[in-house]
Amino acid sequence: MAPEISNVSMLFLIIFVLIPVSLSYVYSLNLAGSISWSSFRGAAQLFLIGYLLTFLFELPPLIGIPIMLSVMITVAGFHAAKKGRGISGVLLLIFGILVTVELTVLSMWLGFDMIEFTPEQVIPMSGMVIGNSMVAIGLALERMKSEFNENHNRLLAALSLGATPKEATQPIIKRIVRAAMIPNVDGLKTIGLVQLPGMMTGLILAGVSPHIAIRYQIVISLSIFVAVSVSAMLVTVFTYRKFFNQNLQLKRVNDDGSV
Repeated sequence: MAPEISNVSMLFLIIFVLIPVSLSYVYSLNLAGSISWSSFRGAAQLFLIGYLLTFLFELPPLIGIPIMLSVMITVAGFHAAKKGRGISGVLLLIFGILVTVELTVLSMWLGFDMIEFTPEQVIPMSGMVIGNSMVAIGLALERMKSEFNENHNRLLAALSLGATPKEATQPIIKRIVRAAMIPNVDGLKTIGLVQLPGMMTGLILAGVSPHIAIRYQIVISLSIFVAVSVSAMLVTVFTYRKFFNQNLQLKRVNDDGSV
């Protein structure tokens, strides 16, 4: 069982923040403010969510779990939508993808008796799935806008030669989905060798047998991989059409929504 970390020990963590802040000043990166604010905000959010989870864990599962999952999906949806600013209907699409992915993964967990329907198990594991899906969707949207702007002339040439929007954008779609999946593919290749993953480490620190911790880690790692792959693929397939008008003509999408 891991020892409880005292408040005094927590204060010394400021040293970890001062290192990147110092590097920002040395190399004139202009990130000192962002680093300090992000560190403070992240710590504050974790403390607040700790109190919230304590409250939710005391509620019946059918009440506490839906509340927390709704909060997670809402925050993740709005955050990912920032990357797709200018693309019409992207927020509702992201919400739909996150809900679909979460319900699918959760159904598999419960259907195959991998976890129990309790806040202590569902909320932390679902948070990892939703969070990684959010990152994958954001990366896919950001990469899509960049790819379409950089390859605008090539796409126009392909369309002028008779290619359909689907045929013209196929190489771009492949690159976008591949870019969103590569970090997780590389992570699976080195899992357990380069680093001990978060869930496994947490369970071991809590006194759980490494063999049991490994099983949970395999479940969450493969679940995240599937969620990331599906999320990136769905948002790309359903969004590329937004770069064409009703006459199937290519258009540029700007952050302010103008064409």
